[in-house]
Amino acid sequence: MTLPLRRTVQLASGTGALLLAAASLAMPSPYMLESPGPTFNTTGEIEDQPVTSVTGAETFDAEGTLALTTIYVTGAPTQTVRVPQAVRGWASGDTDMTPDELVYPSGTTAEEVRQRNTEAMASSQQLSLAAALDHLEIDFEVELFVADFTPDAVEAGTDELLTAGDRILRAAGESVTGLEGLRSAVNEASGEPIELTVARDGGQVNVEVPTYQEADGEYYVGILLGNEFEFPVEAEIQLEDVGGPSAGLMFSLGLIDTMTQESMTGGQDWAGTGTVDPDGTVGPIGGAPLKLVGAQEQGAEHFLAPRDNCDELEGRLPQGLDVYGVEDVDEAVAVVEAVRDGDEDFLAGVEPCGR
Repeated sequence: MTLPLRRTVQLASGTGALLLAAASLAMPSPYMLESPGPTFNTTGEIEDQPVTSVTGAETFDAEGTLALTTIYVTGAPTQTVRVPQAVRGWASGDTDMTPDELVYPSGTTAEEVRQRNTEAMASSQQLSLAAALDHLEIDFEVELFVADFTPDAVEAGTDELLTAGDRILRAAGESVTGLEGLRSAVNEASGEPIELTVARDGGQVNVEVPTYQEADGEYYVGILLGNEFEFPVEAEIQLEDVGGPSAGLMFSLGLIDTMTQESMTGGQDWAGTGTVDPDGTVGPIGGAPLKLVGAQEQGAEHFLAPRDNCDELEGRLPQGLDVYGVEDVDEAVAVVEAVRDGDEDFLAGVEPCGR
């Protein structure tokens, strides 16, 4: 039987629309999805193996939890997010969506992402031990040196003023031992050149380095830094399939608790996040609101967040989770111990975070 022409065209058009709709659902989405991930107690065990172990110093059993928090990340270049996933993420209250191009430059490979995360985690562990020893007033040696330059720094001529291998001693006259200390000094310069004192060829050199502002509102000098440490103790952290630098604060607290006879938490359950510098400075991280959700879902009572993340937490605090913003490891320890001891006077003086 032959169908009338009009109906044939209508059927063909309808079929074409359905095929196009089906094809669009299979298309990759240009978004990266982030959702709450698991937590890991830095003073606990995974498969009967301690997450953190220390040699060269007396150690003690810890009570409660000092858990690092994670997020699940789905998107290019490691995975493909299809349109239906993006739609579900947009509709979910516990998923954040970010355009891929704002996270990774075009051409970044999955292997490069994995390598960066692995290197960041390894560096974070060293920085965490440095911060823990600094808090415990155990001496160690550290050198902060210029490793490379960003394209913006090369364009500004910074690579003609500094040399790979220069050890940075001071910024604007103040001693620096880590990235956060240098970042703070650069932001205070507010776009003006900043004086860096570096050790080079057996002497010290003062150089005026240009700074520039990026889209995030922060100022930069475009120097990629490296750290070299010599520690009197060794710390080993067993944690697979977790990358990035954001566990630094909780690693430091776990190490401090392990090397301190009195329990820091008094048996209470804490979680937190934040990068850390050798001097104990706590830096901001991505995905902070989602990490609060993951911590609350997995039983945390209290949460430590970088002070610089507190603004983005406004209106996104899970019920039943006490959140404290901290600027450094010393303040974090003081907050945890104040909660343990019920020191309401001290806690009343802590600036609110996210509310």
